[in-house]
Amino acid sequence: MSKLETILVVGLGNPILGDDGVGWRVVEQVEAEYIAKDRKNKGIEFEYYSLGGLSLMERMEGYRDVIVVDSILTGKNPNGTIYSLPLSSLPDYSYGHTTAIHDASLATALEVGRKMGLVLPEDVWIVAVEAEFVYDFSEELSPEVERAVPTAVKLVKELVDTNIREEKIYDIT
Repeated sequence: MSKLETILVVGLGNPILGDDGVGWRVVEQVEAEYIAKDRKNKGIEFEYYSLGGLSLMERMEGYRDVIVVDSILTGKNPNGTIYSLPLSSLPDYSYGHTTAIHDASLATALEVGRKMGLVLPEDVWIVAVEAEFVYDFSEELSPEVERAVPTAVKLVKELVDTNIREEKIYDIT
């Protein structure tokens, strides 16, 4: 099966920085369920990254469909709120931001990669969990984010199994 026929599911974040590890936690559970059902290597690949931007863009090369699971800090909704949306709906906070000159946002990295002629997914889907404690050294998630994990797992499995993409916000508080 070629990459163009494969869905790449990425857990993004750092599993030792509290709620920043929610992307890994969700994808680990999704992967475990697919392995238990003997569906691994049947059109789904799982990956875990602590870096986004250019590194993640390079990993996406050749895939038609990518789902990224991560924490998000909008401050607009309670911790544990789950967002399901295309990458294009997220604001690109890196524009005009000079603190990370050695990397780029994922949206910017994908744009650069396409200009270089790389085969990259046109649409990247994001499942993000609102979090606050993403800089605290801990392997534990806050209670609100922990409660969001089963719903996020279910959502990712639906995205993989049905390939139906619908922008939603889930307030599970």
